[in-house]
Amino acid sequence: MPSPAVGVRERLASRAGLIATCLVLSVVLAVSVVVAIGLGAAVVPPEQTARYLWAAFSGGRVGAEEAATYQIIWQIRTPRVLLAAVVGAGLSTVGVTIQALVRNPLADPFVLGVSSGASVGAVAVTVTGGLAVLGVYAVSAGAFAGALAASLLVYAASSSRGELSPLRLVLTGVALGLGFQALMSVIIYFAPDSEATSTVLYWTMGGFGAATWGALPLVASAVLLCTAVLYRHARALDVLALGDETARSLGIDPDRYRRSLLVLVSLVTGVMVAVSGAIGFVGLVMPHLVRMVAGAVHARVLAVAPPAGAVFMVWVDLASRTLVAPREMPLGTITALVGVPVFITLIRRRAYIFGGR
Repeated sequence: MPSPAVGVRERLASRAGLIATCLVLSVVLAVSVVVAIGLGAAVVPPEQTARYLWAAFSGGRVGAEEAATYQIIWQIRTPRVLLAAVVGAGLSTVGVTIQALVRNPLADPFVLGVSSGASVGAVAVTVTGGLAVLGVYAVSAGAFAGALAASLLVYAASSSRGELSPLRLVLTGVALGLGFQALMSVIIYFAPDSEATSTVLYWTMGGFGAATWGALPLVASAVLLCTAVLYRHARALDVLALGDETARSLGIDPDRYRRSLLVLVSLVTGVMVAVSGAIGFVGLVMPHLVRMVAGAVHARVLAVAPPAGAVFMVWVDLASRTLVAPREMPLGTITALVGVPVFITLIRRRAYIFGGR
């Protein structure tokens, strides 16, 4: 039997490894952000990019001959790259939570129909011209309203006598998601404006082309708050992943936790989808990759998943705007091309099971 001192050393070593992993990912994220901001149609060296960013944050001056490049870096690329990092972190975090809540390794943030509901809202606003008073934020507002309505419908349809069964939740989400997709197709089919239809179809595949500084604070605040709350309930997620009977035997009400966390992740997913469109596979694949490194304990997974997802999304966004420049590839296309082979490779590994090795 190992001595208490050995157990303490193992815990310290494990905690040190987790801290080291998070620090490494944070450095990689910072470097990735600077590199991604500098790359594009007009390439700016990393040291010059860092100088522009420092001037913007510190209130420094930039020469008149550099004003155009500075505007590209600060007003166009920086909010886009930062928004990509925030959304990537949020999708990874929410993916970890959803898989624990429904005890399904194939679940992701969009399995509950939130993405499809947001798409219907965005399509309706674009085609009908509704919410025009909100200007450039009309589509985002419509998408968030659709996501919120979808979440409420899924919750109302899957709840029975105050109980929220994981299986019923998944099946209801999938069914309503298909219904929302059908409704979106009908709206697009009868849309009189082909340009609006093209815009909507591109939006439903995801992208950060419309990123602005105005949208960043709300999304970042929502993701940070969600991550903090979920990290605080990491122990409950560990127990929920073991099953409802086990949770009850340990003094945790699975229905109450599932209900409250479902509301939280649905709202955050709606906020992210409203500014980025529907980006698949990030919330599905990233939790599995993180578990291979950090293990199955949710306190560790929720510490590693946000920076890992942020790094991944920053590079995916960079690829989307540089591979076929000057055109942009939809983010959903790239995440699917990357996610499908990675996920198939994971599930074919005999040593890998859901939640660890």
